[in-house]
Order: sequence, then structure tokens, then C-alpha cells
Amino acid sequence: MSADLATIRIEDPNDPRIAIYRDIRERDLIRRKGHFIAEGRTVLQVLVDQDRFPVHSLLVLENRLAGLSGLLDTLPAGIPVYCATQPVLDAIAGFHMHRGILAIANIPGDTAELPSEMPADWKTLLLLSAISNHDNMGAIFRNAAAFGVDAVLLDPQCCDPLYRKAVRVSVGGVLRVPFHRIASMEAGIEALSTGGFSIAALSPAGRTDIAEWQPAERQALVLGSEGPGLAEEWLQRLETLSIAMAPGFDSLNVATAGAVALHRRFSR
Repeated sequence: MSADLATIRIEDPNDPRIAIYRDIRERDLIRRKGHFIAEGRTVLQVLVDQDRFPVHSLLVLENRLAGLSGLLDTLPAGIPVYCATQPVLDAIAGFHMHRGILAIANIPGDTAELPSEMPADWKTLLLLSAISNHDNMGAIFRNAAAFGVDAVLLDPQCCDPLYRKAVRVSVGGVLRVPFHRIASMEAGIEALSTGGFSIAALSPAGRTDIAEWQPAERQALVLGSEGPGLAEEWLQRLETLSIAMAPGFDSLNVATAGAVALHRRFSR
């Protein structure tokens, strides 16, 4: 480990230096004063490699430090690396932390700001409507990273992609794929249309079978919440795609449906 990253041993769960990590299960529904929590080695590696979100500090199980030495050496100088035994780490987090690796990262103030003009190299976007389940949000971002989506737009009813569980389920995909909040679905559709994107929405009642779909050069896909799905207004206004399946079953999990559509888009 670099000499600039001296390990700080924590023996008291109430140590004020690690207050931001305390009781994360209860407190991670909201962003912590401009920070978010990254959990596990894989997510930490993505966080460091992507360099989109500055690392604030780390809290690591003491027996995991040796295995992280190469990764820690790549961190900027001056970042605190706290370590603790399993009982102390569990007491800090408020539950058993079997992964043993937590990081706090800063959220830049302009992270979620949609550019006034769509970059020319953006070819594939996702527009999410009312995705409120953090597992689904994380899985969608994992798919987006896997298929090379350029950005994800989130309407006001979507949950926070930087919620701890969403980041973990995405396997760091949330840290790879840029995302932007939009004022409304109407604003998102308008921005996509102005940017020259064709827009297709997924729905069990879609008018076009996805096997027959011909994606455009600049393509946006719209995914809605499970259960109610997209509002009827958008199903009427947009091109809609359906995915054929066995008799007696009419829909897939929203993240799975999105993966099918993205595979179709990138296999053309």
C-alpha cells in the first residue's frame, strides 16, 4: 500500500471519524450530504477506474486489506482508509457486512444535469419512467453498461440509482453509465426528439413484435414500471414493442425486457 494511504484502525463503532458509515441500512434511502455508498471490491474497482465520483474514504475489514493493496495504491493521496475487525465493522454498519468493503464517494453537483444539446456520439439511450424498485434499477444499469448504452434518463418518479442496493446490484454499472434527471416524461420525449432519436417503448401490448423491429441509428428505448407499466398516453404516442412468449404468460421483469431489447438493438 502507498505510504500516502496510511491505514487508520477503528476500534470504537462510535468513533466520530466514521460517522458517515454508521447505520447505513437506515440512512441510505437518502443521499448523505452529497455522498453515496459503494459496497464490495468489484464496485470499488469500477468506482476507482471510472473516476466520475471522487472517493471520500474507505472502511475495510482488516483481513481484506492485503488483497486490496494494488487497488488502494491507485487512489489519490490523502484519502482515509479506515479498517476494523468484523464485530466493529458490523456494529458501525448496523448489520453483518460479509463483503467487508465500503467506500464513500462524492456526488458532483452537476451529475444529473441533462446537456442542453445531445452529444453527437450518443447513439443509444434509455428513458426510465417510474422505476421505483432498487433491484430493477440496478439490473437495468447493469444491462445498460453491458450493452454500451450512452446515457440513462430518469423521470421524477424513478428511485435514486445511487442508493446502496442499486449500485451493488448494478455491479458498478451505475458508476459507468451517465444518468440524468428530467423534469417530466414530456420533457424527456421532447429532448430525445429534438436530439434526433427514434423512440420505442416496451409493453406487453406493443404493436410491433421486437423480432420485426428495425432500430434507428440514434435510438432511445423507454421502460416503464412493473405492474401499471407506461401511461396510456405514451403507449399511444410512441412506437411500442412487444416480446413474444409462451401462452399463458404475458410479461417479463422490466430489466429482463430491457436486456432483450438492447440485445436486439445491438445485434442489428
